Amino acid sequence: MSRIGIITDTNSGMTAREAEQLGVTLMPMPFTVNGRNYVENVNMTYAEFFEHLAADASVATSQPSPESVMSCWDEALKTCDELIYIPMSSALSSSCQSARLFAEDYDGRVFVVDNHRISISQKQSVLDALKWRDAGLSAEDIVKNLMDTSMEASIYLTVDDLKYLKKGGRITPSVAAVGTVLNIKPVLQIQGGKLDTYKKVRGLHAAQNAMLDAVRKDLEDRFKDTEMLLRTAYTGDEAIGRVWNAQVQEKFPQFKVTGDPLPISIACHVGPGVIALGLMKKI
Repeated sequence: MSRIGIITDTNSGMTAREAEQLGVTLMPMPFTVNGRNYVENVNMTYAEFFEHLAADASVATSQPSPESVMSCWDEALKTCDELIYIPMSSALSSSCQSARLFAEDYDGRVFVVDNHRISISQKQSVLDALKWRDAGLSAEDIVKNLMDTSMEASIYLTVDDLKYLKKGGRITPSVAAVGTVLNIKPVLQIQGGKLDTYKKVRGLHAAQNAMLDAVRKDLEDRFKDTEMLLRTAYTGDEAIGRVWNAQVQEKFPQFKVTGDPLPISIACHVGPGVIALGLMKKI
C-alpha cells in the first residue's frame, strides 16, 4: 500500500504541536510587518504579531517562495510515496495555483487540493483526509472526497475595528468613519474561500446574534439532514475566544464546540478582537 503524507499550512490554524501529534507536515506561512518579512511562529509568534498591530504596524500577507514549498515536499517525500497538500483557498491567494504548477515536476506524486477553505474549515479538511487515509483510501480517492465536500462548510465572523477592513480596501474611509460612529458591525462570511459581507448590524451583541441565527438557518435549511461540526475562532486575546466558545456551546448544546485562533493571514485583514463561527460537514 502506498504511504500517503498529508501537508497543510498555518492558514489552517493548526499548531506545530497538533501537526506533530497527527503526523501532519505543517508549512509556516510568510507575512510582512512594516515591510520586513516574517514566517508564522518561526521568527514571530501569534502574540507578537498582535503586539505589532496594537502599535499600528503596517501588515500584509505574502506567498511562500517556490523553494520553501518544494523543499518541504522533498523532505516529506523521503518517508512517503505520495503527498496530499491542502493549502488555503485559491480564492484568497494565488499560492494554491502556484503550488499546482510546482507539482507538475513531481511525476504525479504530489496532489494539490484546492477545496476552497481556510482556517477552521481548512483544518477540518486535513482531519478528514487523515481519516480517509487511515481507512485505506488511495490518494486519488482522498482528493476526490475533499473536492466533493469542499463547499459543505461556511464561516461567519465579525470584526471589532473597521480600520483593518479600510486598510485592506474592503471598505472606504468614509464608510469606516460612519460605521465607527454608529457602532456598525459587519458580519462577514467565508464561503468557497471568498470573504463577503453577510449582514450589517449595530453593536457586538447584534453581530453575535446574527452569526448564531445564520448558523441556525444553515442547519435547518442548507445542511438539513446532514451531520455537521460546529467550531469557533477568534483573533488576538484568547480570553475573548473562550467566552465566545462558551456562548456558542450554550446555544447549541447538541454539538461539542471547540475553538481555534484565526490564522495571521486572516488577522492581517480583520485585526484583533474578531470572533467567528463555522460549520463543516462531519465525515
